[in-house]
Amino acid sequence: MEIKSTDRATRIRALNDQLRTTFFQRYGRVVITVGVDALPLPLKALIIEKVKRFDNFEPGNPHQEHDIGAIDIDGERYFWKIDYYDPSMQGGSEDPADPQKTTRVLTIMCAEEY
Repeated sequence: MEIKSTDRATRIRALNDQLRTTFFQRYGRVVITVGVDALPLPLKALIIEKVKRFDNFEPGNPHQEHDIGAIDIDGERYFWKIDYYDPSMQGGSEDPADPQKTTRVLTIMCAEEY
């Protein structure tokens, strides 16, 4: 049975939201870049909290998968992005809507690292 495009996007969005808001998913990982890691602990904690609570998704986003966002804190911009890998992490996922076939990686970075 083929999944309709909107159903597929809805499933991907739900899986992405689960990882982003909880930082927990059986087939998910959360990483921060060296730039974020070098920041003071209170700022890192604030960035993580803002990523978890992020809800300002662009209505014009063509895929509507809730897979990217930007946050601003004290004049500095930070991005987060979810990428889809196969379970071995050797290539892209063949089906990001299927959690058994996908390892999601949420990366949090400073804007200048993008």
